[in-house]
Amino acid sequence: MHPGKEHALTLVQYKSLFDTLYAPLCAFSNKYLQDLEVSKDVVQDVFIKIWEDQIAYSNENAVKSFLYTLVKNRSLDYMKSRQYKVTDHYPAAEIEKLETEAFFLSEVLFIETATIVENAIRMLPDKCARIIRLGIQEYTNAEIADELDISINTVKTQKKIAYQKLRNSLSHLISFFMIF
Repeated sequence: MHPGKEHALTLVQYKSLFDTLYAPLCAFSNKYLQDLEVSKDVVQDVFIKIWEDQIAYSNENAVKSFLYTLVKNRSLDYMKSRQYKVTDHYPAAEIEKLETEAFFLSEVLFIETATIVENAIRMLPDKCARIIRLGIQEYTNAEIADELDISINTVKTQKKIAYQKLRNSLSHLISFFMIF
């Protein structure tokens, strides 16, 4: 394949893209719609559209960017629809804020970062991952120990192991944020 040359997604690529981006795109749409079920419908519609239209792309980042833009536009279209306006009244100023490039970029950055962190947590040993997830939910070490029926020292040791592994696997992300 030549650099910059665009091609349509194969079924395998499409499935991989769907499996990788469905949940993050639903979370992204939900930032606009505040309704996860409607957000899921929006994302499914977008995936159906790119399959039916055989959308071409030049690389993974291009298709990912395209999908985020499509989901944003579909979410905003839904918010502006008569059905939405009848049931949920959003002030025009709030919709204008949601239409800004700054909101779009900050939400894409947030969702993509959360996805990277979640993938790193999945790579941890099971016990470490469970402890980190409870910590993220603001459980104290004592509450984690009670929840998992382990000692506080085990919680501390497992956190230390998890943080070291996360630091190593997320070091590229940390250096990226140091730029800003």
